[in-house]
Amino acid sequence: MMIRCSVVLAISCFACSVCFACGAEQRVEQRVEQRSDQWVDLAKGDSLDGWSKVGGDATYVIEGGVITGTTGPGKNTFLTRGPFADFVLEFDVRCDPKLNSGVQIRSHQYAEPTPQESKPDRLREKGEVYGYQCEIRAGINGENGCAGNFWDEGRRTRWLDDSVKAAEKQRAYRPGEWNQFRIIAQGNRIRSFVNGVPVADFTDDRDESGFIGLQVHAIKKNSGPFTVSWKNLRIRELAEGESVD
Repeated sequence: MMIRCSVVLAISCFACSVCFACGAEQRVEQRVEQRSDQWVDLAKGDSLDGWSKVGGDATYVIEGGVITGTTGPGKNTFLTRGPFADFVLEFDVRCDPKLNSGVQIRSHQYAEPTPQESKPDRLREKGEVYGYQCEIRAGINGENGCAGNFWDEGRRTRWLDDSVKAAEKQRAYRPGEWNQFRIIAQGNRIRSFVNGVPVADFTDDRDESGFIGLQVHAIKKNSGPFTVSWKNLRIRELAEGESVD
């Protein structure tokens, strides 16, 4: 009787171990699936649902997952979505070499007319955009560009990282062609990569979260029209303390 009980117990323990192992494997697979599903496509099909246009009179259309902004009259224009806090943002962008563009992150709109921090005698209008902007811009007149560098739009109006116009970094950007950007915002640290080359890496405590915005910069009268297009636009929000390169 004792031998039979021992056999039954052994079989039960083995079955439990198998079930536990299967359950653990399923949980691991589930976690892997969850991680792979964390990416959210921000430009899908032919719909701009979830996006809002603010600023000037540039126009935005989407076709086959490609968002194209075309210059128009008025001030800088932004196609916005969010807010987002800690995240990895990736996109491919192609910008007319004569156009200055960028992508806002953790950005905001003024709730009321507000003196600009860097120049208090300039009054920023209600609704104007301010915050971190990752530049998309080729060099002008033989100068190095500033693609991947960060400008504090509408507020401190200055560069936030110390690699501005660095020749070895700007060689990564291909004017007029598709370029891949990767932006990592985590805590007070913000980084950018252009075609796999690290560009900006700085810390700043001003904004913990805010919207992202695709910029079409204002242009001079009787110039243009110019376009800038984005595709493969996706975002993955980061968990607290998550390691990311």
